[in-house]
Amino acid sequence: MFQHRALQQIDSDVPVRVSMDRTLRVKVIDSCGMTCTFCHNEGTPVSADNHGRRSAPFSSAGRSGRVSIYLGTNGASFVTAPVMPDEAFRAALAQLRDALGFDEVHLTGGEPTLHPRLPQIISLAKDAGYKASITSNGENGARALPECVRGGLDHINFSIFGTTTGELAQVQGTPYRSRQRAARKITALDESIRLALALALGTGARANIVIPDHTHVRRVHRLLEKYSPRLSVRVLTSLADGDASLDAVDQLLKELDAQPEAIRLIAGTSGFRIAYRLPNGRPLLVKHIRPLRLPETCTGCRFNNSTDCQEGYYGVRLYRDPHGTFHVGVCIQRMDLCLPVEEFVGSEMCAEIRKMREQDLHDLTA
Repeated sequence: MFQHRALQQIDSDVPVRVSMDRTLRVKVIDSCGMTCTFCHNEGTPVSADNHGRRSAPFSSAGRSGRVSIYLGTNGASFVTAPVMPDEAFRAALAQLRDALGFDEVHLTGGEPTLHPRLPQIISLAKDAGYKASITSNGENGARALPECVRGGLDHINFSIFGTTTGELAQVQGTPYRSRQRAARKITALDESIRLALALALGTGARANIVIPDHTHVRRVHRLLEKYSPRLSVRVLTSLADGDASLDAVDQLLKELDAQPEAIRLIAGTSGFRIAYRLPNGRPLLVKHIRPLRLPETCTGCRFNNSTDCQEGYYGVRLYRDPHGTFHVGVCIQRMDLCLPVEEFVGSEMCAEIRKMREQDLHDLTA
């Protein structure tokens, strides 16, 4: 078993469940109505600030007010264009499904609900044999979610960056730190969550919230108090804040009297989860990152140390550029590793991922 501080605090009789990572992350659109100061934007340049640019260097700051925090060092060589529900996308999904056994697509952005054809993208993915989930900030859910559910959406993760207007405004770009603007975004999020719960019909809904340090613990308490018990809450640690974030999670769990129920390890990805149960019966998930690396690709990488590598090997991402080419990425801090789909599926990197997943599964279940 790999060592992690969160695991060392849990009794050995808590069951451990191990599964295999079979999720493909797809950046379907770059547009977003928020300007969060910590956004990695899936490693890609902000398209709105790089119109007309087809190669590096890309602008890292523009009129949109948005950021892509790794852009200055990650070697990105393309901007992204919206994914369309066409035969090219269907072929890319089929190639990666066959090469790596993927059975779920997780649609990201930007803000995926701003894509006018998101329901059709979901439907196409379902036809290609995938489950479909999205991560959303909730700003456009009232318009988009009903059709997405009809298209076959299985799950939605709501990223919650503030439970009050002051909190949300604080993490937006300087020109956009308006409480009035933040109030509109929170109202839209509330409506999206309400609608997602009303539309459940097999569609799961979960709230994701990051805890950088102890000053953010109260946010989770407010989140649990505000929303229906049917809304699952997942707490994410902040890699940039290290022990301060882990200490804050410990404080939260103690205040909630949360009891661990299961450890959920996922072979082939750095993310893992610990499931807790609160005294009122409500579940709570905490997501952590373990130091998983690709044994060959990551060797010698300048980020391959305990402080610079932010998420380890998290999984495979799919992007589309303005020329219609689909690119596969394996690290948002090393976008220079991206390969066109046709090249990737026959590459040593793809074979390395297959081999690493099997070895990781063996090690976690040994």
